[in-house]
Amino acid sequence: MTARVHPNVAVPSLGQPAAAPADEEPVTLTVWRKSLLFNCRGFTVFDARGNLVYRVDSYASDSRAEVVLMDAAGRPVLTVRRRKLIGLGADQWLVYAGEETRRTPPLYAVKRAGAAAQYMRGGGAKCMAHVAPCSGAVAGKAAAAAGGAGGYEVEGSYLRRCCTVYDERRRAVAEVRPKEAVGSDVFRLVVQPGMEVSLAMAVVLALDQMFGKPSLLRSWSS
Repeated sequence: MTARVHPNVAVPSLGQPAAAPADEEPVTLTVWRKSLLFNCRGFTVFDARGNLVYRVDSYASDSRAEVVLMDAAGRPVLTVRRRKLIGLGADQWLVYAGEETRRTPPLYAVKRAGAAAQYMRGGGAKCMAHVAPCSGAVAGKAAAAAGGAGGYEVEGSYLRRCCTVYDERRRAVAEVRPKEAVGSDVFRLVVQPGMEVSLAMAVVLALDQMFGKPSLLRSWSS
């Protein structure tokens, strides 16, 4: 199974994929809920050619409430930081550019949908989470550049690796799909043109902390 998951892992030369123009094809990634580093938990992400694109490495001893999404060369792309709030299900996962979370405003806030919002739509999809752009001139411009100035809604089931991200116009802009015959720890992330690929991956990281069983980033979700 390992060879099928990361055939070209020795070539970490790709940088951050940008949002594709509207006339380009969707970006399909293979997401593996495993770090390639010893004694780490995390994610390893490959493109359709088998090249390493993203990685998340979290040591078991790391007690920070955040994880950093890195490109293949180890450069920070986005940081997803958990913000604990008072109230059941009130926690938020804030998405920052790079790895600086103290001096810069977040770009997005990802929040689990409340019980009243987790209803079955006519097509059978359940609302799981909301992704809202954060206020502030810098954050607002960055969010617009990522293709999501109006925010997103996530529907479906992350546990089944079958969920869809919709934009404010109810267009499907990203999907998590199961990958045949390799188990739930390996799945596909399909991102449509116009949405930032790294943002879609950041949403996956937040969903994994909300719904993943077990969470590979144990210290982060404690």
